[in-house]
Amino acid sequence: MASKINHVAIMSGNYALESKFYESYFGMKNSPNARSNRAVSIGDGYVGMNINPRRAGRPARFDHFGIQVDNLEDAIERVKEAGVKVLKRPDTRPFAAYSTHDTDGNVFDLTEASGKNIKDVYAHNDWEQDRTISHLGLRTMNAEKVAQFYTEVLDLKLTNGPVPEGAFGVTDGRMTLMIMQWDLDDYADSGITGPGIDYIGFKVESIEAFAKDAEEIAANNPLIAPSPVGSGPEGAARLAMFKRTSIGSYHLADPDGILIDVIE
Repeated sequence: MASKINHVAIMSGNYALESKFYESYFGMKNSPNARSNRAVSIGDGYVGMNINPRRAGRPARFDHFGIQVDNLEDAIERVKEAGVKVLKRPDTRPFAAYSTHDTDGNVFDLTEASGKNIKDVYAHNDWEQDRTISHLGLRTMNAEKVAQFYTEVLDLKLTNGPVPEGAFGVTDGRMTLMIMQWDLDDYADSGITGPGIDYIGFKVESIEAFAKDAEEIAANNPLIAPSPVGSGPEGAARLAMFKRTSIGSYHLADPDGILIDVIE
């Protein structure tokens, strides 16, 4: 059963601004059919990103990701056999037929490659661009067990590429989940963030070129300047942990504070 990580989703209080940030810094393209009064859909030619307006009772954060399979019925059966529930989603979603979660409760969507709801930026359009989403950092309570779930149930593979020390990387060949152990002690010198998606990673053609572009974009439009990372003692401790548990050499945050790991 072939699987692809086909979308990521953000909840944001500034969803339109968030879209402009990712379009400007990473060259992501907007779907011509996006329902801009409800959400923004952008993509890199392989992975679609849905930026949803935050509703009452929901935090602004990296919310979930989606996996596309070649046989949805088989995937659902295997997920259920692992003791996990599966929930049917409305037919109007252009990227998710069902929602489910792994054995630690990390939510993801499931859809079929040939499904009629796969369209727009979620359809693996495969246009070429220099800057693409490459990985997600996921902190969870039982990292090894969760990695086994994705490899044994959904046929993602252990990566041969770099992973943070002590983490498990599972990949579809292009996108990688960096599955890391969540540990309360890691937050001794900073504010505590619970388990979940910790950061998003992008691959760029050149760190030097990206850094130059980022400086120019922020100078031209301060509204989409990156959110400060590493400010004050607690921020410095959080940035140090971010650097220690990621694989990139350039680190920043989007206007909503979502951490971004950049690799060359």
